[in-house]
Amino acid sequence: MKEEMIIAGFGGQGVLSMGKILAYSGVMQDYEVSWMPSYGPEMRGGTANVTVMISDQPISSPIAHDYDTAIILNQQSMDKFENRVKPGGILIYDTNGITHHPTRKDIRIYTIDATEECAKRGNSRLFNTMILGGYLKVRPVVTLENVFAGLKKSLPERAWKSLPDNEEAIRTGMEIIREQI
Repeated sequence: MKEEMIIAGFGGQGVLSMGKILAYSGVMQDYEVSWMPSYGPEMRGGTANVTVMISDQPISSPIAHDYDTAIILNQQSMDKFENRVKPGGILIYDTNGITHHPTRKDIRIYTIDATEECAKRGNSRLFNTMILGGYLKVRPVVTLENVFAGLKKSLPERAWKSLPDNEEAIRTGMEIIREQI
């Protein structure tokens, strides 16, 4: 098993955190893992992406040019990464702010309305874990038990009180993701 993925969006959407949670989860599952972030100088609002690789074999290079999965959270990232999903791969995106929806027919495309669901709940901080839950429904490369442990490891101790809400957001994401046909 080898999963090469990109998570891309704006800074402040939890892109790097989502990748870190997956990376920790893979380590806890005794997989080989690579986590390579890329972001602009802005703290929030600039572009951010992270390449994550999870494999049961050694990873020869942390650099990928094409991906098994792309999680896209803004239009700029859609424009940049849609064509870099391998044929037969998966593209997951939050519909908020996407004006040019993906058109490829050789990949599986999923939408997840995490922005809308977080607005209903009045908690935008759950956005990235909700997206993560949707991904794990489609590609269960790590167990939920390890994801919850990875979530705790990636959060500072002062934020542990939010763990139950984040765990619930992961489960909600698994429920609201939809394949586009």
